[in-house]
Amino acid sequence: MDLVGIRVVVAPGSAAAVLAFVLGGVALGTVSGLTPGLHANNFALVLAAAAGEIPGPPLLLGVAMLSAGVVHTFLDAVPALALGVPDAAMAATALPGHRLVIAGQGYEAVRLSALGSGLAVAVALPLAVPVTEAMTAVYPTLRAHLPLVLGGVVVLLAATERSVRAAAAGLATFAASAALGALTLDLSPAAPLSAGGMLTPLFAGLFGAPVLVDALDGAGVPPQADPTVASSRRAVFGMAAAGALAGAAVGYLPGVSSAIAAVAVLALAPGGAGDRGYIVATSGVNTANTVFALFALVAIRQPRTGVLVAFDEVGAPLNLPLLVGTAALASVAGFCLVLALGDRYLRVVGRMDYRRLSLTVLALLVCLSALFAGIVGVAAFAVSAALGLVPVRLGVRRVHLMGVLIGPLALGL
Repeated sequence: MDLVGIRVVVAPGSAAAVLAFVLGGVALGTVSGLTPGLHANNFALVLAAAAGEIPGPPLLLGVAMLSAGVVHTFLDAVPALALGVPDAAMAATALPGHRLVIAGQGYEAVRLSALGSGLAVAVALPLAVPVTEAMTAVYPTLRAHLPLVLGGVVVLLAATERSVRAAAAGLATFAASAALGALTLDLSPAAPLSAGGMLTPLFAGLFGAPVLVDALDGAGVPPQADPTVASSRRAVFGMAAAGALAGAAVGYLPGVSSAIAAVAVLALAPGGAGDRGYIVATSGVNTANTVFALFALVAIRQPRTGVLVAFDEVGAPLNLPLLVGTAALASVAGFCLVLALGDRYLRVVGRMDYRRLSLTVLALLVCLSALFAGIVGVAAFAVSAALGLVPVRLGVRRVHLMGVLIGPLALGL
């Protein structure tokens, strides 16, 4: 498809109506982004299921969904920084963001995440058309050889581990999570909410619960120091730009997550980028993916995120100029919200009983699993959580657990 030649379609309703739906999406994305374990995908799919009861044309519903998805990618870093902070003695095995929080640099981490996401959008928007044209040209070849491409991703993840033993442990972790995905992803259990399916309990168990379990005996969020960003402007922009370009791959390749793309970016970064570079790159990939996935939907008619799946389900027309403007406006809102709420979120969590808070969030994840996948989802959450505890104990990155998606896709299941 020639993206340059897309015809502009006049949006239904007035500019005020469009703005109202954008703001509604911003509110949804704020709630989902700041709620541990709750993804904008779930909100969007619930909204799609309830579309018949919501006044407004499909395009405006799609605008709200897209806004929610973009804002979520800005704000989801905040609870990720505040929750699951381990004891200082475990800092070596902690997530990069948690290491900065333990060192009293959480406010800086909030700003690095905001800059990574904001700069990635600034890079992605002007490059979206040429990058999408290039990706569209190679997409048929990538699709025809998807198992080989995904196999290359698995090899890259293993090769970037610290030792041969760690690489072998990473491959074992990948295989176990792939088996879990093969057994559970196609299940359609009865549940109070049909939106979301098995992905909610699987991801909450693999990536959310283990961090909280390991932090049960942690001291929580310590007092934070100066929020000044220590990295140079050139370093921050470079990692954000690299993350934006990596987001294009995430937008086109099924099974490739933002964390995987960030690993690739950091592997290619000269001299390594450290914890700060990881935060910028991951945030950049995560947000740029939303932009490129939108263009991918227009170009190849394949929705690559849950938000765009929901967008497609409501039959929203692909008015690209309006949707790009929506993404840009939501990005500005997301950037401002991170700066306005991030520090406060860390302070509030720092004043709470951390063990009780961690147990409460774990209970919330169980409830979300039940809501989206019933009793089967709760069982899948428990198994996933047990598996999610393995990588840290083997001394490898959690990203190998993405085998839950990559494995079944590579095998054509």
